[in-house]
Amino acid sequence: MTKILLTGSSGFIGKYLTQKLDSLHDLYHLKSDLRDYNAVREEVLSFNPHIIIHLAARTEVESSFYEQITFSEINYVGSVNLIESAKDCSDLQLFLAASTMETYGWQPVSGLVQDGVEINPPEYWAFDEETPQNPMAPYAVAKVGMEKYLQYANRAYGLPFALIRTTNCYGRWDNNFFVTESIISQMAISKEIKLGYKDPYRNFIFIDDLLTLYERMINHPLAAATGQIFCCGPNNPIKIEHYADKIAKLMDWTGKIKWDTRPHRPGEIYYLSSKNDKAHLYFDWQPKTSLEDGLKKTIELWKNK
Repeated sequence: MTKILLTGSSGFIGKYLTQKLDSLHDLYHLKSDLRDYNAVREEVLSFNPHIIIHLAARTEVESSFYEQITFSEINYVGSVNLIESAKDCSDLQLFLAASTMETYGWQPVSGLVQDGVEINPPEYWAFDEETPQNPMAPYAVAKVGMEKYLQYANRAYGLPFALIRTTNCYGRWDNNFFVTESIISQMAISKEIKLGYKDPYRNFIFIDDLLTLYERMINHPLAAATGQIFCCGPNNPIKIEHYADKIAKLMDWTGKIKWDTRPHRPGEIYYLSSKNDKAHLYFDWQPKTSLEDGLKKTIELWKNK
């Protein structure tokens, strides 16, 4: 059996991924605090995995503006501790890490030309793996740091790695901090809800599709472990205001939305969307769940709760 070491197994993606992998592989859950290098190294080398899946991170982008040090310690320093331990594993075939679309940060959206065509409105533009990174949140800065450290470890020590720059993933039933679940959970119990900015565009991937990509990469570690970076799309950007309207329609909700109720976010990013062409080429993978179907499934989870 393939020996897989998983970090972040108690998180959103980690819990679902554990269910997928537990009966098929020798799955080990890292117990140490990532900030404790000696403890992490002892665990990693003792298990000596074939594959490391690194999901552990603080992911609440908004909170990173107020807890900068903690986010940097966990998301960057913690990742460095894990990478430094992993490079000494004798049987390692793949270090698969979760990065984020947030690393693209600010982009000159207006007046863009792509494939010879002016892109207007912006929802027709999708980022790919070559799009420059301009991180605009402490969370994203730390993730760029992790990416660069993996690239360094690959060049210096031959560490076999791959990265997924995940977009907004939804399908939670136990956490309403993130935008999709925040909207649904509030609409389920109230006729007046509070949200943040209404103008940003975001793209969304349903959890089932993201898990399938992880499975494809785990099952083809040699194809993945070439220092490659993958976006996962889907290219379905929607303005948050319209996203809330879409959810309201699916829930038959006719209440009132109070916008701009969250603290101001310095350097707010107003456009994020991505392609998945490269992941499709390497792993014959594309997201299958439409935004409407994914939202219906998530709504049902919250109704059952």
